[in-house]
Amino acid sequence: MANATFSCGLEAALSVLGGKWKPLILYNLAKHVHRYGELRRAIGGVTDKVLIQQLKELERDQVVARTDFQEIPPRVEYALTPFGQSLAEALAGLCEWGTQHMQMVERISARRASAASKSRSNA
Repeated sequence: MANATFSCGLEAALSVLGGKWKPLILYNLAKHVHRYGELRRAIGGVTDKVLIQQLKELERDQVVARTDFQEIPPRVEYALTPFGQSLAEALAGLCEWGTQHMQMVERISARRASAASKSRSNA
């Protein structure tokens, strides 16, 4: 995001949300504060490397706050900042759209997977 100039608000929002898992991170943190393991289980399917990287980027962009309690065993919690909360609220409409159209999106995804499989077998 360094020295970025945006032509529209969507471009600015996507510069913060860029990354497959960031919207799901925001979605889960909007519900409540999470420890790392809780967040990973809530999201599912993400590797440690990618989740750590995306959390660091969100922290750098002041979307997520990381609190290290300096305890043994280690305890770290992640929460949305006010800036992150405002972004999570903006995602609520997108989440609602996804819920309303989930079956159609699932059919589209299945067609894409089928087409990709056919093109690989014909290659």
